[in-house]
Amino acid sequence: MSHRRPCLAAAVLLAAGVAAGASHAGEVRVAVAANFAAPMARIGAAFTAATGHTLKLSSGSTGKFYTQIVAGAPFEVLLSADDATPRRLVAQGHAVAGTSFTYAVGALVLWSATPGLVDPQGAVLRSGGFRHLAIANPRTAPYGAAAMQVLQGLGLAQALAPRLVTGESIAQAHQFVATGNAALGFVALSQVVVPGQDGQAPRIAAGSAWRVPPALHAPIRQDAVLLKAGEKNPAAAALLAYLQTAPARALISAHGYP
Repeated sequence: MSHRRPCLAAAVLLAAGVAAGASHAGEVRVAVAANFAAPMARIGAAFTAATGHTLKLSSGSTGKFYTQIVAGAPFEVLLSADDATPRRLVAQGHAVAGTSFTYAVGALVLWSATPGLVDPQGAVLRSGGFRHLAIANPRTAPYGAAAMQVLQGLGLAQALAPRLVTGESIAQAHQFVATGNAALGFVALSQVVVPGQDGQAPRIAAGSAWRVPPALHAPIRQDAVLLKAGEKNPAAAALLAYLQTAPARALISAHGYP
């Protein structure tokens, strides 16, 4: 279930943030899931242009961010790769109740840097014509957990277990494939697309890929939440509002998030 707030509320909050930012531009420290690092860089630039506020971005696995936040890391906004972590942080008193919403729904792809290796149906997984298959750590990275659900659903988890190469985050899993250390791997669609322009759909930048049917894994709902450290920071509230505006939504869609 989405926790998205109405666009009107977002517009009101953003307007307040712009007004405050005109004379008191601030900074917000953001922990962003690795799959969303590239879109967030573009969104951050647009946000700064609109409000005057600046971002200090850190990207990594959601599980590691959870551990750091609980331990007192001074992040003010979390852009999670799931919806469970923000709920957990709210329940434990580390995030502000009523501020979470779904900013993106992730798409998983099986990707290879080698053209023609991955077929459009993903049959390569059964062929065995590869040595290593990269995934993100399923214990700390939601995209890794989704990848394991796909392998289990296809009845291949046990057979392919010896070939798995596990990255700390989805960014590292992508790096394994991009550098050739793994022939193929499960990565986020946003990592391997050329963003769409003027309303056009994004396309795979290079190599070969199978866009995993969403029915093969639980929805990757990615929620944002205001953390306790940012509760009194107008820039943090303004960022959460901006993520719900039409310009931000257009950038998110352009990077392959349905």
